[in-house]
Amino acid sequence: MAFSRLDRSAWQAFFDTFTRALIGKRAEIEVASLDLGDQILAEWLPLLGMSYDRKDDLVEIKLDGVDHLIRSPREIHADHVAGTLLALEIIDGDDRHQIVRFANPVALPPPVDSPQPTQAS
Repeated sequence: MAFSRLDRSAWQAFFDTFTRALIGKRAEIEVASLDLGDQILAEWLPLLGMSYDRKDDLVEIKLDGVDHLIRSPREIHADHVAGTLLALEIIDGDDRHQIVRFANPVALPPPVDSPQPTQAS
């Protein structure tokens, strides 16, 4: 992955832009720090939204069943290729690294045992 650091003045616009493009994708959230170690907080849940609130200095990542808040973010790094966001790394005020990865939902094949339509004669 090749992360690039985002300028703080662009955080709100960045989240507004990429949230629309990512709705319906799956996301995994990993938190890594010296005091906690590496922990997976959420595994491949549907993404409902992301935002940065400048007034409260807060990043919110909303997944189906999980509302992950990152207070006092110091740095945000994005890994994106050709306009597609692959991952974010958000470093908070306690030096915890919150890594959010994105993926398309798995498309399942049709059921094998589905009944075949009959033709009328």
